[in-house]
Amino acid sequence: MSVWAPKRFWKQAEVAEQGDGFTVVLDGRGLKTPAKTPFWVPTRDLAQEVAAEWQAQGEKVKPETMPFTRTANSALDKVTPQFEAVADMLAAYGGSDLLCYRATAPQELVARQAERWDPLLAWAQARFGTALVVTQGVMPVEQPAACQLVFRDAVRALSPFQLAAFHDLVAISGSLILGFAIAEGRLTADEGFDLSRVDEAWQIELWGEDEDAAESEAIKRASLTHAARFYGLCG
Repeated sequence: MSVWAPKRFWKQAEVAEQGDGFTVVLDGRGLKTPAKTPFWVPTRDLAQEVAAEWQAQGEKVKPETMPFTRTANSALDKVTPQFEAVADMLAAYGGSDLLCYRATAPQELVARQAERWDPLLAWAQARFGTALVVTQGVMPVEQPAACQLVFRDAVRALSPFQLAAFHDLVAISGSLILGFAIAEGRLTADEGFDLSRVDEAWQIELWGEDEDAAESEAIKRASLTHAARFYGLCG
């Protein structure tokens, strides 16, 4: 019987050592991913989060309430078999990073972007040893080839589990720099999310908040917070 059957069939979800990492067992039966890969994570803390999600299930399994399980499954089934392709796709965000594209007007927004984003670009220059080019407007600007090489190597240095979480840090924020800043503790998840929404916050100040947009933003913030938490538990 698949562990992803709609009805709960186990009483106890527990953590067990497996190789140089940990797995989760349901009444003694090892957990498997949707692709039937034996479940494995690198740290006990991460395994405990997964076990807690399974233990908290009711009569029916609800995958949408199991973000740690879902991200770990993604690391095993999707990231691991195509690691370099995923890493290079994320590194490419550095070529069109959100922090590099600035408004041309009004001056208040231009100043706010500079105030909020310039310190992160300075941090990135110190961290990676190369500077990104900043432009105004939406026309693409070509970043130095050295930047892309450094970014590629930095992303490829992550583990598959870190990369699964890093994917969401970058994709949700729209910025490779913000992704690294959150992952490496330069920013909290909330700080990173707010910095990724400088333009949106400006529009809300001018026109007010849309209820549907606010709900969507709350979901994205929660997803970014989870990704940061997962990354931190990878060891």
